[in-house]
Amino acid sequence: MAKTVSLTLPLSRKDVANLEAGDEVLLSGPVYTMRDAGHERALQCLEDTGQLPFNLEGATLFYAGPTPAAAGRPLGSVGPTTASRMDFATPQLFAAGIVAAIGKGKRSPEVVQACKDTGSVYLCTVGGIAALLAKAVTASEIVGWDDLGTEALRKLTLKDFPTYVAVDTKGNDLYREIETAAQ
Repeated sequence: MAKTVSLTLPLSRKDVANLEAGDEVLLSGPVYTMRDAGHERALQCLEDTGQLPFNLEGATLFYAGPTPAAAGRPLGSVGPTTASRMDFATPQLFAAGIVAAIGKGKRSPEVVQACKDTGSVYLCTVGGIAALLAKAVTASEIVGWDDLGTEALRKLTLKDFPTYVAVDTKGNDLYREIETAAQ
């Protein structure tokens, strides 16, 4: 049975070990935005140095490109990007120390396996409500790659940001469970 859990970032693998596909997770603390171009740079850094850049080990990545500050908030809006676009890099980033990723949509079998192999989780959040999600962001700062514009690596501070466990550490996959049930 799905449960609601509040977690403080950064997460450890122990923090996510008992989460189950379908659980609601309210996140508070620092998360880092990263999309396609940032994933390419992170992989290059891993190849060049053997480490994640910007001390991202243990971090949670949010696949998002936030808009500039608006309405007295640090961001105008911030919604999830389709996660499958990052599948090319996710297994390597999980193996290098990323504990969780947030996006929308289902992941490849390779990412599901990487969750099992590394004890990481894939969290999803609702698309189409970016202005509402921005209300859960209390701070925003560019950490690196500012030449990427909206795809720059940003550190966001969250307060009760709503997510759901889409793939847990055992490889249970909420999207595939729903597809199977619908057939």
